Amino acid sequence: MAVVGKWWNGRWGRLARRDVRLVVETEWRVEALTGGVEGKLKSWTFNNETDARAMVDRLLTTGGDGWRGMA
Repeated sequence: MAVVGKWWNGRWGRLARRDVRLVVETEWRVEALTGGVEGKLKSWTFNNETDARAMVDRLLTTGGDGWRGMA
């Protein structure tokens, strides 16, 4: 598993923090976490990077402002 991209909304705290990860194994997966590590996880699987990145863009656009990339 390789994490290709990682973003967070710049907010601290279990109720406010949101993270989005782009992961590739044999297929592409987008993971959206609400509430940090102990929060809720939603995941979507895609056959190609283009569709996966479109979902990342959708999540970042509808998830409010302040998103930051993480190295």
